[in-house]
Amino acid sequence: MLEPDARKRARPVLRGPRPSNGSGLPDELVGSDPGYKNGGREWHPKGSPERVGTHDFPDPKVPKAVPYGIYDLGADAGWVSVGSDHDTAAFAVQTLRSWWQMVGRPSYPRSSRLLICADSGGSNGYRVRLWKLELGRLAIETGLAITVSHFPPGTSKFNKIEHRLFSHISMNWRGRPLTSHEVVVELIGATTTTTGLTVHAERDTATYPKGVKVSNEEMASVPLKAHDFHGEWNYTLGGRRPPRPRVTRV
Repeated sequence: MLEPDARKRARPVLRGPRPSNGSGLPDELVGSDPGYKNGGREWHPKGSPERVGTHDFPDPKVPKAVPYGIYDLGADAGWVSVGSDHDTAAFAVQTLRSWWQMVGRPSYPRSSRLLICADSGGSNGYRVRLWKLELGRLAIETGLAITVSHFPPGTSKFNKIEHRLFSHISMNWRGRPLTSHEVVVELIGATTTTTGLTVHAERDTATYPKGVKVSNEEMASVPLKAHDFHGEWNYTLGGRRPPRPRVTRV
């Protein structure tokens, strides 16, 4: 159940960003692996089933797949990076960086701002310091003013990426054994709809260690300006260059 003023607080976000191809302000919805499902059945000729593991235990021969998705509202296009390390804020921002370099900048060459609508938890959560630190660095690299609006807790299913990207990926690979990273990338990239959805998928083989600590001093250097309306969920990054975070294992 939402707390009493949650609907009021969510309203500016739940109305959703308007597709803005004409304004030069691309709108992006982002999300990580909880949005993907792989239920259902697949039929095979009798006597020739595809061999799979009976349990989803870690297998050193087949590293885990960690998808992180971006959905461009105006273009009806998705971008999914499939990592094999950890679902961290650094991985999330690297996915945004790859999308901007390969798709965003060529598609919106005159843009000076980027709007990101994200869930309130996970690797892109509003409490995750590394998310804000890495986004600040991306804002400096690209020259963009990056505005983030987090969906309030309990309202993540209002995020259009769930219904316009993740759900179609889930239907496309329904019941298909995900036996390798290549299979995952191919099935995600083959996702289309009759209304025009296209999805680009690629592997990210970099490592993203867990336990990266961001100090108070580093947070103070992040070029972040909180908005008047629930600044913990709505803020804009851009300005001074934040320092590199120190990496510690926990």
